Amino acid sequence: MAHLWLPFTQMRSFRPQTRTFVRGSGTMLEDARGTRVYDAVSSIWTILHGHCHPRIVEAIARQAATLDHATLLGASNPAAATLAERLCALTDMDRAFFCSDGASAIEAAIKMAAQYWQNLGRPQRRRFVRMANAYHGDTIGAMSVSDIGLFKSRFGELTFETRALRDGAALGPDVAAVIVEPLVQAAAGMQLVDRTAYDALRDIEPLLIVDEIATGFGRTGTMFAYEQTALRPDVLCLGKSITGGALALSCALVRRRVYDAFLGDDGARVHFFHGHSYAGNPVACAAALASLDLFDEETTLERAAGIARRAGARLQNLRHHPLVLEARQCGAMIGIELRGDAWRVADRLYEAGHFTRPIGDVLQFVPPLCSTDIEIDAFFDALSGALAS
Repeated sequence: MAHLWLPFTQMRSFRPQTRTFVRGSGTMLEDARGTRVYDAVSSIWTILHGHCHPRIVEAIARQAATLDHATLLGASNPAAATLAERLCALTDMDRAFFCSDGASAIEAAIKMAAQYWQNLGRPQRRRFVRMANAYHGDTIGAMSVSDIGLFKSRFGELTFETRALRDGAALGPDVAAVIVEPLVQAAAGMQLVDRTAYDALRDIEPLLIVDEIATGFGRTGTMFAYEQTALRPDVLCLGKSITGGALALSCALVRRRVYDAFLGDDGARVHFFHGHSYAGNPVACAAALASLDLFDEETTLERAAGIARRAGARLQNLRHHPLVLEARQCGAMIGIELRGDAWRVADRLYEAGHFTRPIGDVLQFVPPLCSTDIEIDAFFDALSGALAS
């Protein structure tokens, strides 16, 4: 640990002896001391089918032995082409533009929207509208369309101005796109958004970017959260769980009207001026394809519904606890806001065999979608004990 710098971590107080994970299996992580803990936050909303799932491990090994990497800049590979087809079929979108992680998909979507209007001869459409309490990532563009001061206030001079989505007046003739998180604003502390808040976004002229990086792949009860709303995305950003959590990969799926605006003669230079070195990495795409297969093989959505029911039942008692300010749930995404130091509670949970990471005073519970009733009950039993102590 002498040379490692961790994100969102005060290194002076970090204790590597109790937070260095050396292996994972199913829903469990094992630290360097040999202590096994339940991954109650899915390693920040990424792990779906469990750590080191044999089907995903096998797919990774098989692809790595055949083609480890090949650029998508002017070239293709079978794994990326197949994954693009599968994702478009799942979402009723038309094309997949692959990126590296969630924030890079947001950056691509922002630039895509800006160039879209340039290509159509309407460059005045260059403003972006976002929701209050939004979070879309930590790169410059993603921060610009976010709205959580804790994450962006230090870098205000680097970001560009955006507007809050409050009423139709915000969607003026200079707006390139509106970007929203569907149902759950995860980084805001699992804040829930009423479904009717999206009704005004039907049939708008600006592009509609839907950020499903945290909510996608079954977390909210349907494959994608926007399916439960009036939203019809022009650009759909996916990441985090796309590979089942095994490898970094993301994408921006687009509708045909967006894609067609970038077609032209070679000399016209209307093609998309953006790309990532590891976009569509075949090993990551193979992991994603295996993860999608597991949704059918292991009835993942049905299991997610069972987790939501079990966790919801256990939350009922917690809501009346004097240390609980509010408990918020959407499917298998849960935030428990405490009247006090959530980090102390998280430390006690770790001692009891459960790993989570608070957002401010909000304790997260976003379990892998392979979790059992016994594991769900064990987490809530441990949480009750931690609150009592």
